[in-house]
Amino acid sequence: MATEMNDELASSSPSPTGRIPAWLSGRIGILLALLGTMWAIEIVDTVVLSDRLQGNGIRPRTIDGLDGIAWSPFLHGGFGHLIGNTIPFFVLSGLTLASGLARYVKASAIIIVLGGALTWAFAIGSNENHIGASGWVFGLIGFLVAAAVLDRKAISFLTGAIALVFYGGTVLTGVVPTDGISWEGHLFGFIAGIAAAKLISQRRQTSHGEVATAS
Repeated sequence: MATEMNDELASSSPSPTGRIPAWLSGRIGILLALLGTMWAIEIVDTVVLSDRLQGNGIRPRTIDGLDGIAWSPFLHGGFGHLIGNTIPFFVLSGLTLASGLARYVKASAIIIVLGGALTWAFAIGSNENHIGASGWVFGLIGFLVAAAVLDRKAISFLTGAIALVFYGGTVLTGVVPTDGISWEGHLFGFIAGIAAAKLISQRRQTSHGEVATAS
């Protein structure tokens, strides 16, 4: 409760420019920093390292591929791959950030860790190398749609509906087994997003003195 209150206190403070609220400029800054990191890594990997970083993704059921859970969302197989993830990541992250920075950070952490761990444990073929922010993207879709049902708040319903309308078809096609695409990362990211919504919703209910019951 205290964290959520502190996160929203900044909304009443003017930004240095006096034009953009501090809470909005802060969230936009976080989003741009994440995208900037992805682009900077891809530029360095392509121009300086001859794509050597691409091999540090999730390699299922291998010890060497375990740390790929943390690295894979920031690694891409070329600029085309990164460009394809940039717009949906920006849109879906923005929709999630509309409900709070702390909420976005918690949801993203669960999606990256749980989705990556499930991919590492259950993806087909130990020789595959799973990289890209698409697992994070699919996780945000799952989170927004599930939160719309669980939170019963207008902002959650609105953002969930937007995500479903614009990216519902992407989910249906993205989890179909396809060669050359980390459909397992998409699937487990989506599942992790639903789990994140469930966990965060339960914590919100408990913090407000309500009894959280298992479904």
